[in-house]
Amino acid sequence: MLQRRLFRKLHPPVGARPGTLVVDSGSPAPRIRVTTYAEEGVEERDVLDPNQLRSVVASGAKTWIDVQGLGDEAVLRGISAAFGIHPLVIEDVVNVPQRPKAESYPEYQLFIVRMVEPLSDGAANVEQVSLLLGRTWVLTFEERPGLAFDPVRRRLHEGTGPMRRLGPDYLAYALLDSIVDAYYPLLQRLGDEIEELEDEVMGAAPPGTLERVVEIRKTLLQVRRAVWPLRDALAGVIKDGGPFLTEEVRVYLRDTYDHAAQAMDVTEAYREMVSGLFNTYLSVVSNRTNEIMRVLTVTASIFIPLTFMAGIYGMNFENMPELRVWWSYPALLALMLLVAGGLVLYFRRRGWIGAPRRRGRGQDRRAGP
Repeated sequence: MLQRRLFRKLHPPVGARPGTLVVDSGSPAPRIRVTTYAEEGVEERDVLDPNQLRSVVASGAKTWIDVQGLGDEAVLRGISAAFGIHPLVIEDVVNVPQRPKAESYPEYQLFIVRMVEPLSDGAANVEQVSLLLGRTWVLTFEERPGLAFDPVRRRLHEGTGPMRRLGPDYLAYALLDSIVDAYYPLLQRLGDEIEELEDEVMGAAPPGTLERVVEIRKTLLQVRRAVWPLRDALAGVIKDGGPFLTEEVRVYLRDTYDHAAQAMDVTEAYREMVSGLFNTYLSVVSNRTNEIMRVLTVTASIFIPLTFMAGIYGMNFENMPELRVWWSYPALLALMLLVAGGLVLYFRRRGWIGAPRRRGRGQDRRAGP
């Protein structure tokens, strides 16, 4: 399941100037990995000083700069200065979370998305990824080190497909596509859990069922908040284009848009199913409670007249002729058994206990007394 908070955003003090950064104290220090690639090969190295990135930008080579961790404001400011990033953009990158979006600037195209990363215990972590696409470079910011982009990095090293041949816009597409595709395993797992919960709700419905339904509903809400704006952002980029996206890459982005739209459709369908499952669970519990109350009511109704008879002959009056007759005790027991048996038979004929009695076509089908 997703590790998440309903909503908690890193934000500067009220009234602070635009571009103020709020660094999470628990965020790891940035690790800058620079990957320069061409059709002939790939060169990868780590950079410690963000000022070295100025030469990377000036070289004009196709380069992917991956920044993992947002825990050092000075380093982040240095990266921003090296690439000429607007203060509001670096604020959106650092002060997470932001709503997924795509914005165009004169020197780059900005994408902010939410990425799902599987964890070792079967759960998943959702974090923000910011991607800036320049003319010759792609700059990505991740909240913490991870393996989410390793498949793309492996394809880049292996040289499969057109990734080395085409420009950095294709690399940006590949990164966005891997983020969108990562939602499918999560949605499939949620679908399997929903099917299991349907069987549980219609069966025994153990005590933890409702908690699992609520947990899945919250998870689907998180997925919806991530995929819905991303789908709209991709649609806008595909429609408007821009100087950083070639027509060939826009065709690939349409496929990513289709994946995001499909993930959104599945998410909405699952949300409707979970809402129906929640209502079904409440109805099953209510019916089970009604059944228990009916059994208790029928049992009490049988014993009320017996308690009345026992109470009558339990009074300590001397002038009660039945108390001195030898057959009064067995007669009272017989009467009590007769009353109890009659009530049981009556309740059974009405269908209130045992299997409901089938009625003929001409009989009254009303279950009133």
